[in-house]
Amino acid sequence: MSFLSVLKGFKPFHLANAGLKSWTGAVKYETYTYYPRPGEEKDPPYEPTKLLMVQRIRPFRGNPKNHKKILYRIGLDGKCGEIAIVKNIPEICSMLYKIKHIIKVTPIRTPNGLPESDDLGAGYLKPNGEFIVSKRLNPDPERLRLTEEFQTDPARLDADTLIKDTRMKWINPWN
Repeated sequence: MSFLSVLKGFKPFHLANAGLKSWTGAVKYETYTYYPRPGEEKDPPYEPTKLLMVQRIRPFRGNPKNHKKILYRIGLDGKCGEIAIVKNIPEICSMLYKIKHIIKVTPIRTPNGLPESDDLGAGYLKPNGEFIVSKRLNPDPERLRLTEEFQTDPARLDADTLIKDTRMKWINPWN
């Protein structure tokens, strides 16, 4: 049995010849057809993030003009490795898709919730895209009252008296 006789009997595998039935239940959209999963399986609900962290990982030089223009608009025209925060809207996402080979996109998640108006400066962004908001500590009102009362007390010793008293204790500690 020769090698050519084996090849003559070989038929390539085609999906049409495999006996698969056509899929039913397709949902036709403008540009594609979606085939949902069989049965009662549903995809879990997914809420997209509002902001994206974009980092340039390839050099600026050597790219076409339109890619450089997009990088300049986003603010990634400086050093390699810089980070820009952009909104997650279709216009921005289409620009990012055009330069996807130059950048790294990370969604920004807020596990502690969004910052309030008085906590805007009390947060930091981790490299994995988590924005951690550290809540400001509220002072104890009783402690604030006692501090204010102490500072306004007339019986409190002034600085000159404290200096004299401590000097005398230093000179003659056993009295």
